[in-house]
Amino acid sequence: MSLQTRLMTAVIGFVSLILIIVAIITSATLGRTMEDQLDQKLTSYAHDTLGWAESYAASEATAQNVLAGQTVPTSGSLFAVLSPVTGASGVIVASTSGDEFTGTLRGLTRQQLQEIVDAVTGRSPVTVNLTGVGSYRIMALPASNGVFAVAGFPRDDIQNQLTQLLTVIALATIGGLILLALTTAITIRLGLRPLRAVARTATRVANQQLDRGEVTITERVPAYEADPRTETGLVGAALNKLLDHVNTSLAARQKNEEQMRRFVADASHELRTPLASIRGYSELSLRALRQNPHGADGPEAIESTTSSLERIQAQSLRMTRLVEDLLLLARLDEGRELIYGTVDLTQLALEGLSDARPTAVDHHWVIDVPDEPVTIVGDAGRMHQVVANLLANARTHTPAGTTITLSVSQDGPDAVLRVHDDGPGIDPTLRDELFARFARGDTSRARQTGGTGLGLAIVKAIVDGHGGSIVATSEPGDTTFTVRLPVNPASVARPQD
Repeated sequence: MSLQTRLMTAVIGFVSLILIIVAIITSATLGRTMEDQLDQKLTSYAHDTLGWAESYAASEATAQNVLAGQTVPTSGSLFAVLSPVTGASGVIVASTSGDEFTGTLRGLTRQQLQEIVDAVTGRSPVTVNLTGVGSYRIMALPASNGVFAVAGFPRDDIQNQLTQLLTVIALATIGGLILLALTTAITIRLGLRPLRAVARTATRVANQQLDRGEVTITERVPAYEADPRTETGLVGAALNKLLDHVNTSLAARQKNEEQMRRFVADASHELRTPLASIRGYSELSLRALRQNPHGADGPEAIESTTSSLERIQAQSLRMTRLVEDLLLLARLDEGRELIYGTVDLTQLALEGLSDARPTAVDHHWVIDVPDEPVTIVGDAGRMHQVVANLLANARTHTPAGTTITLSVSQDGPDAVLRVHDDGPGIDPTLRDELFARFARGDTSRARQTGGTGLGLAIVKAIVDGHGGSIVATSEPGDTTFTVRLPVNPASVARPQD
């Protein structure tokens, strides 16, 4: 069964059970109350019959005379006399008119009298079903002349009232259950409407092709069906949040795939050039050796072969650097390659600037470090590579006469390393991909030497591995790379000195 059917069945069944129990308790209580009221009237009437029974004569005419002028409380009231001496006989009031008896008396049959005798067990009211007459509530009291006066009232009124009450309760219950079923169905349907919207949205999303191509999930549960203030609306809001997260993840996956394709293309391009050079120069050298196996052509042939081998070696070294840089990035992505120890950033800055100065004597180099050393917990070799790559990046992409400033300072729990230059700046279109692999700045800065385009990507990977951050800000004449590193990363313990 559906959830709506189960809920309606449970609610209507539970309410029906409650109404039935209430009807039973109500009818039983009312019947008991009416029985008590009837017993009170019966007790008063039974005591009145004692005086009538003492003058009772064993004839209907005498019984008529005995009851003449007496008040009969209820039409059909029973008045019987049981005499152990003269036998048992009795009369029953058939009808009344007004407060006094004006009707006729009808004698009780022997069977009816016997039923009365069998039912009477004491002075308490009892119920007896008289054959041909109906149900009566009777009470027997002994008279002074040795007879017993039996008084009784019919129970027809009680039964009729209870029947009417149960009929009204049954009709009201049926009507109430029908109204309850309609109200419950409407309420549940409106309450479950957000879930139906969630199901429709999920079905549409499930029918989309999410395993290939450009993927964007635009399906959402409508806002009016995703009210987080209701339980069912909260499900819709949660699904919308999930779809937002999945959509963001798919966009990131697509971006990663595009970056991977670009990375493979760039890596292939970087490797193709040295491989082509190696192949060309090796073929040239082999041709020269085949033509002159004993070096008979003189020094010129030897010089040509030597030059080819040197070019082969240079291209091999370039290809080796590229492969090593790619391997380093892969290992840094896996969280490897970092060996922690105490690193003096001040000393690294001095050494890095000393190494970079001879490579660009046409630049102005400035060092700004504090008197006290700034130390961190990190990998000294990799941090030296960070300094070297940042200085090489500033040197490579700025013209002669540019001033490059390397500074180290401490800012609270962080050590700050800055490389500043007053060159032409970074092209704004390249800033978002500045730290991407194989990113090139040729269009914004004059590139003077070859490179793999992995320098800044390696810097960012090393800084991220140390739990730090790197930010580049650039305007014409003011470009700064700022590296922030925690003095003592939370992921490693400070080494013992």
